[in-house]
Amino acid sequence: MERMIAVIGGSGVYDIDGLQDARWQAVQSPWGTPSDEILTGTLDGVKMAFLPRHGRGHVHSPSSVPYRANIDALKRLGATDVVSVSACGSFREELAPGDFVVVDQFIDRTFARDKSFFGPGCVAHVSVAHPTCGRLSAHCLQAARDEGITVHQGGTYLAMEGPQFSTLAESKLYRENWGCDVIGMTNMPEAKLAREAELCYASIAMVTDYDCWHPDHDAVEVADIVKTLVGNAEKARAMVARLPKLLGAHTPCEKGCDTALEYALITAPEKRDPAVLARLDAVAGRVLNG
Repeated sequence: MERMIAVIGGSGVYDIDGLQDARWQAVQSPWGTPSDEILTGTLDGVKMAFLPRHGRGHVHSPSSVPYRANIDALKRLGATDVVSVSACGSFREELAPGDFVVVDQFIDRTFARDKSFFGPGCVAHVSVAHPTCGRLSAHCLQAARDEGITVHQGGTYLAMEGPQFSTLAESKLYRENWGCDVIGMTNMPEAKLAREAELCYASIAMVTDYDCWHPDHDAVEVADIVKTLVGNAEKARAMVARLPKLLGAHTPCEKGCDTALEYALITAPEKRDPAVLARLDAVAGRVLNG
């Protein structure tokens, strides 16, 4: 299988200098319409795909992002590695605005989203004990360091439903009692769905501000946050541009991300709904047709 690095990002992170044969293309998915067309091309001989998570012009809220359609569409295109880049708030003084965090754990507090490709007609259970790919995350960490970005290895991401930000009581709870490091609204169920689709997934959280727990929070100006957002996008593009050479040719994932469904399907073959299986042709085709 040929490697394809897919990047799911926000404004400014779905374009990259040096992308050859770049074109936007629509991908049809039985799980709905993806957030946008997908920009594809090659960089340093490696296939790349860029998907604006919220759509160009930011038309989707965190709750309305079609997460299943997005992951399915990337799988159909041939993606093997998915790199999520997203803005976040920080619960730690040392995780300052402008820093990047290579997330390795999540606490999922979302509740208004479809979180699985599986259900009645074909039940499956995958492990998300380690919800990101250690191999891909390590390469992202190296790419960020090589670019001179202040980047932190490991961290717990609190995924909230939104679109409102936290209350002060919630912010203190997540920081002081739950031990979370950053907070955002978009990495769940994205990471869970990537695992179900047997895709390697890494999450790069880009700090824009301290959440409202911080005593100086009220002194933060919106203009400062916007400036940090723009700077983070520039750094993210530079980081992503380094990934093709670091990752090289596709090899099986030693962490097992690409075989996550090996023993996950629970429904007996004769009890599986053909209509459900048809929707799973890209996500679970390896085990259903093997």
